[in-house]
Amino acid sequence: MHSAKTNRGAICHSSNSAPKPVQSTRLAAAILRGAVALAVLSAMLISARPAQAQTEQVLYNFTGTPDGQGPTSRLTFNGANLYGTTFSGGAYGNGSVFELAPNGSGGWTESILYSFCPASPSCTDGANPQLSYVTFDTAGNIYGTTTNGGASGNGVVFKLTPSGQTWTESVAYSFSGEPDAANPINGLIFDSTGNLYGVAFSGGTGNNGAVFELSPAGANWTEKVIANLSTTDAGLTMTSSGYIVGATTSTVFALIPNGSGGWNSDAIFTFNPADAATEGSEPNGTPWVDSAQNVYGTTTAGGKNKGGVVFKLTPVKGVYKESLLFSFGDTGAAPIAGVVLDSSGNIYGTTSAGGKNGAGIVYELKAPEGGKGYIERTIQTFVGENGAVPYGALILDSNDYLYGSTYGGGADGNGAVFIANPHASVTKTTCTSSQNPSTQGQPVTFTATVTPAPPNGEPIVFEPVGQSNMVNGVATWTVSDLPVGKTTITAVYSGDLNFVGSHSVSFAQVVDK
Repeated sequence: MHSAKTNRGAICHSSNSAPKPVQSTRLAAAILRGAVALAVLSAMLISARPAQAQTEQVLYNFTGTPDGQGPTSRLTFNGANLYGTTFSGGAYGNGSVFELAPNGSGGWTESILYSFCPASPSCTDGANPQLSYVTFDTAGNIYGTTTNGGASGNGVVFKLTPSGQTWTESVAYSFSGEPDAANPINGLIFDSTGNLYGVAFSGGTGNNGAVFELSPAGANWTEKVIANLSTTDAGLTMTSSGYIVGATTSTVFALIPNGSGGWNSDAIFTFNPADAATEGSEPNGTPWVDSAQNVYGTTTAGGKNKGGVVFKLTPVKGVYKESLLFSFGDTGAAPIAGVVLDSSGNIYGTTSAGGKNGAGIVYELKAPEGGKGYIERTIQTFVGENGAVPYGALILDSNDYLYGSTYGGGADGNGAVFIANPHASVTKTTCTSSQNPSTQGQPVTFTATVTPAPPNGEPIVFEPVGQSNMVNGVATWTVSDLPVGKTTITAVYSGDLNFVGSHSVSFAQVVDK
């Protein structure tokens, strides 16, 4: 393990809340190189439409034009509505900012607040929000970043101002490269005085990336680089004490105010490639900081299965020690997003690969009980029609439902917004026959019972003979044309957002002449 001492003590509680080509981030390269392959994968997965136990529900399927394509950001709640960005698509093919609002009938209505680059190829307004979640100020304005576009093609910080039912976009800052930074990635955070902070993948001194600060100056913004760092896709976390925590491809760092308007940079943990199996390698997700000052994060590689890890950094007398909580590879793999914790200390996240069809999963690491370690379980496997390849982190609502987006998959293969329930009731399905054996032509009634009982009207499939809907958890199906011999019968309940699917023990229905 490798740790670095911080002179200012441990960090504190987290407050949560054609354009120029994309620069060569790992994520951008994956997006550009994998777009065609993912489209093919999505089409294959959608056409297959396998039966599955659903504790996840798609809230919106992107179509590409005009609504957007390839969301990579985490979502943001403002009131009851969800907000986010798409990397591409929209009215002009260079990304969009969208809103999802409950429609009062259990569904969601999508609205496009802004489509980037109406004046292609100049794109001075910005292009391609990459991992860029949106941030609201107290006046209801929206802020975010685009990796491309702007006056120099090096990306922008944008602002959307509401006016009735419309939004007006303006560029708060357009990056030039050096020394101010270039290609901002991920979202922005505010401090208590209204300054904005973000990460640029390149530019800055040495052109290796930077953390930047935007300070309001009347109607304009003043930009300065507050830390030069190696490349990163991770966003920033602002703690309640005003520290900033982030990650590069090899370190987790903290930026600490120096009392003179500047910042001191402290690498609180450095990952050693030689110890990748026990530490993880290539931290990528935005860090999460709990009330005990522990830092949680993910790496896209390393671990005992080489599929990435979830790690925890614990302060001990000013020095951070790492604990490896889980190694991916057997279930999901390559977690690009960071994690989110609920009030009980359970950890939730997504992987961009692995799972049943290689399209990623939603996972939970259940908080330790009785001296045991974290226990991992897959909440949902992405198979195509319900989404594929999530890049953005999850968010929790007040009822601990999880919300997120996937870059691919969905009904049209252009990505989706989903909700998942980590607390869905586990069901048990049983099935009986009215007479077994029966004789040829004799009616046989199969009765399936699901406990606890899901809502009335949900279907039970009696494979391979028929399907009927449940009432109080019971469904029946009568058939009189079974062939002579043995037919294997299985009752299958596919589940819903609140009830985990299950199936009965299969049995042979015998039909005599």
